[in-house]
Amino acid sequence: MLRTALRNIVAHKARLMMTALAVVLGTAFVSGTLIFSDTVGAAYRNAMSKNLKDVAVSVQSTSPRNADGDGEEPADGRRDSALTDPLADRIRTLPGVASVRPSLSGDTIVVGKDNQPLGREWGNRGVNYVPDRDGKDSRYPLKEGRAPASVGELALDAKSAQRGGYALGDTVRFATDGPALTKKLVGIVGTDDPQVTSGASLALFDTSTAQKLFLHPGQYDELVVTAKPGADNQALTEQVRTLLPKDRAVATSGTELASQEARFITESTSSLTKMLLAFAGIALFVGVFIIANTFTMLIAQRSREIALMRAVGASRRQVVRSVLAEAGLLGLASSAVGFALGLGIAVGLRPLLNATGAGFPDGPLVLRPSAVLTALGVGVLVTVLAAWLPSRKAARIAPIEALSTVEAPPAQRGLVLRNTLGAVVTALGVAAMLYVSTQKDSGALTMAMAGGVLTLTGVIILAPLLSRPLVALAGKVTTRLFGVTGKLAKENALRNPRRTAATASALMIGLALITGMTVGGHSVQRATDEMVAKDLKADYKVTSSHFDGIDPQLSKKAARVSGVEAVVPLRQVGLRTTGDGFLSLTGTDLAQLPKVTDVRFDSGSYDAVRGNGIAVSRTKAKELGWKVGDTVEAEFFSGKAKKQKLTITGIYQDNGIVRDALGTASLIDPHKKPFKDDEVLVKAADGASAGLGKEIRDALGNSPLLKVQDRDALRNQDAGAINTMLNMMYGLLGMAVVIAVLGVVNTLAMSVFERTREIGMLRAIGLPRTGIKQMVRLESVVISLFGAVLGIGVGVFLAWAGGSMTANSLPTYEMVLPWGRLALFFGIALVVGVLAAAWPARRAARLNPLESIGAQ
Repeated sequence: MLRTALRNIVAHKARLMMTALAVVLGTAFVSGTLIFSDTVGAAYRNAMSKNLKDVAVSVQSTSPRNADGDGEEPADGRRDSALTDPLADRIRTLPGVASVRPSLSGDTIVVGKDNQPLGREWGNRGVNYVPDRDGKDSRYPLKEGRAPASVGELALDAKSAQRGGYALGDTVRFATDGPALTKKLVGIVGTDDPQVTSGASLALFDTSTAQKLFLHPGQYDELVVTAKPGADNQALTEQVRTLLPKDRAVATSGTELASQEARFITESTSSLTKMLLAFAGIALFVGVFIIANTFTMLIAQRSREIALMRAVGASRRQVVRSVLAEAGLLGLASSAVGFALGLGIAVGLRPLLNATGAGFPDGPLVLRPSAVLTALGVGVLVTVLAAWLPSRKAARIAPIEALSTVEAPPAQRGLVLRNTLGAVVTALGVAAMLYVSTQKDSGALTMAMAGGVLTLTGVIILAPLLSRPLVALAGKVTTRLFGVTGKLAKENALRNPRRTAATASALMIGLALITGMTVGGHSVQRATDEMVAKDLKADYKVTSSHFDGIDPQLSKKAARVSGVEAVVPLRQVGLRTTGDGFLSLTGTDLAQLPKVTDVRFDSGSYDAVRGNGIAVSRTKAKELGWKVGDTVEAEFFSGKAKKQKLTITGIYQDNGIVRDALGTASLIDPHKKPFKDDEVLVKAADGASAGLGKEIRDALGNSPLLKVQDRDALRNQDAGAINTMLNMMYGLLGMAVVIAVLGVVNTLAMSVFERTREIGMLRAIGLPRTGIKQMVRLESVVISLFGAVLGIGVGVFLAWAGGSMTANSLPTYEMVLPWGRLALFFGIALVVGVLAAAWPARRAARLNPLESIGAQ
């Protein structure tokens, strides 16, 4: 039977080619993802091991304190650390300590000569350069120049210097927590820090300068202890802990630190790996339909051969084994090719994702045996499982029945059972999604995913039943437009509903997911635009690129710019209420607020919001069961007077600017530590908005930390993020669509072979070659459009049901159908149908009529 399986693969290699390609693409995605994950993880670990080399103990400062010691950040924004020079000196006296290296760091944004920030949006740091006995810092080897030694000097990492166009002696502009500063570039360094190698910028200062920028003189963020040879690191860690001030510093052994970093690396890469593997699973799931279709058709075509095997003594079990062995060998060969292709995917995936700001570190390609075995095992397993039902069908072929007919119609009982099961599964999926449609936050995400899977699965099971009316409807169009060939195409598509459904389902899955994401993304973008148009009356919004607040003095400077009508700073604090209700409270100057946003009250008014009174959004009031006049006890997340009674004095329509609740600045300010604005809204005087953004930025010191965005920039910012996400999803789901196209090609090609005698008869009675080509093309188009109708319909339904979960964070959300995109998807399905039929149609048209009529 094994020899029979081998002969069948060789004999039908052309017909198995598309199936093999589907397995190749699916396993390539799996192996590429696994290799990429291993490679990135190894790169992180290599960089981590270099950074932790010779680290016996790491002493780190815990939460910052201000002068009052209440656990809040100090008002000047600089942290206060318990790690000082005297503490470092005491640690140096411990037996077994070879050296203590004090270090500190802080957020630092460096701009290039074009005044644009270097590096990505997060992870950009400034650190102190700590020279060893030889005058060099081993963490940051110098490539050019020298180390920074005075307050007016700094060094940069090599990549940042190159991106910024800086050379030694140039003046570098940067900011840490306030106005822009400038220093002279005196050195360029290398580093193995994974944050920097993956795209963040690094600036280095001498220790005293770094302390002035980030902490206070004589203070540090970390003390790195190196042990003498033979010292017990764990015992040394315990000795260090005895010297630390209680609750203000923590000592961690180098071994434990490495373990923590390893867990962090695993967690940080696992989400991306899971997402990529999910799309690989979708691609393989689509491939299952192609594999099952292929083996079903092959078995139908080889029914006489199987019958003869049964007649000469082959048992049903042997027939099943023969088909599964054939599938296993096909899966193994295809998986091997797919694994080789996956190596190329793994190599190209890191620079592709880094181009979108992912920030993965450099490192060699890592090839683990587990990745090889997993890719091969998955490919073989998927192929064998997909061929299992066809193999069972082959085993049921009776010798006499198979010798008397080529293909029997599907049993009615089987279709009834399938339709019943499909109806139940679809009903469960629809019910779950209807429940999700009533939820207003992301808490129902798991239910939404389960409901989406059930809905898709149910429609796939029902596809043969749905194919009859939809294909018949399409057939009326093809018959009216193309006459006899259109009618023949319809009849061919309806001849075997299961085969048509399986072929269309492969395309349906990809289009359903793409449509759902497109509709959701388009609706979110429209909601964002409406929020800007409806809620934001200001012309400019000023925020910090680090999300750590804005100095309140800057709003006063912005108010003095000519052409500015109003400047309204907004400050937010979080609070918890009775019953574990959480909300964000916005405090501002209520007299000026109407100039920058339109807050529409259902009850109450601005005048009623004073003292301990707050106004609450309509959604939050409904969620917490509040009404005007209620008194609630709230616990603020910061400040000294943490618990306070508040009175509900108004309820307003949901507003994207002030969000959950609104109060006076005097209510918020005692709980705002450090005292900073979260954002500043600027309203320009009539006719003065053009070009005012540059004047505002200049008035604020043109700090790299600040973002001054007009209304168009705010829209484009959100649109850019959504489009980037959608383009990535399109690329990942494109693999499933490509596999679905291969399925259409494969089904048509094998169908042409199956209908060789029929095509010969059509040619003999006068149907020209062009008519044969047209018949095959129309059949392909009908199948593709059937898949498109199902896919787009299901995708729109899932987007509608799941979209409600964004209503809490985006009150203006409402599903909007992007008709242009949906029409494009239908057009793509039409093109897929035409292109997929090119080779099968040509092959059918070239058949010799006489030879075809005599074919067995």
